[in-house]
Amino acid sequence: MDRSTNLDIEELKMTREQYILATQQNNLPRAENAQLYPVGIYGWRKRCLYFFVLLLLVTMIVNLAMTIWILKVMNFTVDGMGNLRVTKKGIRLEGVSEFLLPLYVKEIHSRKDSPLVLQSDRNVTVNARNHMGQLTGQLTVGADAVEAQCKRFEVRANEDGRVLFSADEDEITIGAEKLKVTGTEGAVFGHSVETPHIRAEPFQDLRLESPTRSLIMEAPRGVQVSAAAGDFKATCRKELHLQSTEGEIFLNADTIRLGNLPTGSFSSSPSSSNAQQTVYELCVCPNGKLYLSPAGVGSTCQSSSNICLWS
Repeated sequence: MDRSTNLDIEELKMTREQYILATQQNNLPRAENAQLYPVGIYGWRKRCLYFFVLLLLVTMIVNLAMTIWILKVMNFTVDGMGNLRVTKKGIRLEGVSEFLLPLYVKEIHSRKDSPLVLQSDRNVTVNARNHMGQLTGQLTVGADAVEAQCKRFEVRANEDGRVLFSADEDEITIGAEKLKVTGTEGAVFGHSVETPHIRAEPFQDLRLESPTRSLIMEAPRGVQVSAAAGDFKATCRKELHLQSTEGEIFLNADTIRLGNLPTGSFSSSPSSSNAQQTVYELCVCPNGKLYLSPAGVGSTCQSSSNICLWS
């Protein structure tokens, strides 16, 4: 028991001495060589932090330089970029431009002093659609052909706006004052042609030809062929028919000649057969065939009517 009592007394002394020493240290000034504990990032962490800050600074400088270079190369200004200018009326584009994707615009026009050129390596296609997105018209300019797909195609004059050419499913209308065909083979029509007037150029011939089939000209009120200062010739290989169902065939000329008519043989006397015959009589067979018979004192058609037997 005495031993435990001594231990308690010693512990009390040690506690008291520690308290006194602690109180004295707080009251006394600190020694110059007292140990200090630093606060912050040190060592490899500090070096990594400086490295990342430096890398961020370099990246910002490079980005700023690239931005300035792009602005300089693309010619960015307050009005637009390069040849592209933004105006109150829309976008103005100068020079040669290339579009890699579809272009949707309401109106395209060039400057007053320069033309508008659309160029493509393959073809140029212009489409028109309705409010539902359906294709209503298409114009394609290709290497081999120019194709237009629409309900009605029109070409109008620049001055008065009248229709010069129009085409739809039912008809094709040409509204020009003159239709001129300059091809060596002329104009080829697969079906009928209706026109009030066909005229050749001055000092040029007008020729209507059907190489393999017939050529028919019809008019309910008449067909008139006139040659005011030249000849009118009708030539055929086989037969030439002049037919009038209700009227008559009228030949009005100072001289009417029928060439290559067959001549019948008639001789009133041996002495007259030796003489040169200069006057003939025009005779008609029952079937309408005409032939010549040597003229005599009277009619000689009956005497030379043997031509009608083998006609």
